[in-house]
Amino acid sequence: MDQFLNVLAVLTGLLLILVLASVRRAHIRVEYSVSWLLAAAALLILSRSRGLLEATAHKLGLSHPALAPLLVIGCVFVLMFYRFSVIISKLRDDNIALAQRLAILEFHLESLKDRPSA
Repeated sequence: MDQFLNVLAVLTGLLLILVLASVRRAHIRVEYSVSWLLAAAALLILSRSRGLLEATAHKLGLSHPALAPLLVIGCVFVLMFYRFSVIISKLRDDNIALAQRLAILEFHLESLKDRPSA
């Protein structure tokens, strides 16, 4: 189990570095990186604190403490996927509304162009 927790800590550290580098290069917006950073920090704390890991596994009713980070990872990713689905849905709706407004403006522009000059 120690080897698993060490690998998890290294992967979590890499995730932290990747997210921070992506924010620095403006590949990801800061408000979206916060959830990734919080999730990575929680996993890092959980993988480095054996007592917290065992307490979490006991509270969740898990037979093996190594299952606790996997359950936490799964729950975090489901929540993040839901959050990003909501964001994508809103962006899609905004995109449709913007396209409709553009079509209305083009229609008015064409009608002004077709109107004879007085």
